[in-house]
Amino acid sequence: MPKLTKRCIDALRNAPGRNLFIWDSELRGFAVRMKPSGSASFLVRYRTPQGRSLRHAFAKPGTLTPDEARAKARRLHAEAGDGGVPSVERDKARNKALTVAELCDRTLEAARAGSSLLIRS
Repeated sequence: MPKLTKRCIDALRNAPGRNLFIWDSELRGFAVRMKPSGSASFLVRYRTPQGRSLRHAFAKPGTLTPDEARAKARRLHAEAGDGGVPSVERDKARNKALTVAELCDRTLEAARAGSSLLIRS
């Protein structure tokens, strides 16, 4: 297992088309996944309080450096160690977000109520 670096990740992009997981030698449970399409993501593997093993993809290489991703993986491990489940927390945050349909409904309701919304192009 190598330490995940930019050079290591760049070398994976040239690998033949298959699903690859490269685990970091410095932080247990931290990896990069390379899909056959060439898309990659950093992920962390952790256990839930019930003992179930889960993987949580949290960033794409290029948006974070491997060192920044390793630091985030440490925080996610700490969260899981405190009884949290990072992937469930992410899903809860997504479910709270306003959808386009809800935004359209709110805009139409405001227009019907006489709100003076100006839409400029």
